[in-house]
Amino acid sequence: MPSLNFINALKNNNIDVNKIKINYSVEFAALSGSFISGVGDYVNLFEPNATALEKEGYGYVVESIGKLSGEVPYTAFYCRNSYLEKNKDLLIKFTNAINKGLEYVKNNSAEKVAEVILPQFPEISKNSLTSIIDRYKKYDSWLENPFITKESFENLEKIMIDANLLDNYVEYNKLIHNLYEK
Repeated sequence: MPSLNFINALKNNNIDVNKIKINYSVEFAALSGSFISGVGDYVNLFEPNATALEKEGYGYVVESIGKLSGEVPYTAFYCRNSYLEKNKDLLIKFTNAINKGLEYVKNNSAEKVAEVILPQFPEISKNSLTSIIDRYKKYDSWLENPFITKESFENLEKIMIDANLLDNYVEYNKLIHNLYEK
């Protein structure tokens, strides 16, 4: 998915992907180390790895791939219909909890959010975590709510069709069940 999203970001910005060389041979977990050792001019990293490399002087965060590629349901919970039918109340509570977290991030400063989540990131300083959250807020990386919109779902399908991983669009309502109660 990271490389598919990257290619889509390039295409969305009128960059001919046939004119650049993308190295798919490096395992995703090894991207930071490979870049530090001199493999490639650019690297596609998740946080906190991108900020760590920047802080260590190995490069700079240039742009948000997600911002350039457009909204996609990058991380989602999925289950079988039978599980959904038997556990609908639990899934609504789960979705409500995700929404509560989204609202907390939206309504609080990066520093306050960093204080709360810092125990989940023991390898990073509060200042670095605050910078990452500020960057995510600047790029509008967090959703307004936990729903997968039809537009974001179709953007994901377009990316997959362009990469020959999906033959045709799948009807949104056949796969997406947004559960949420206020």
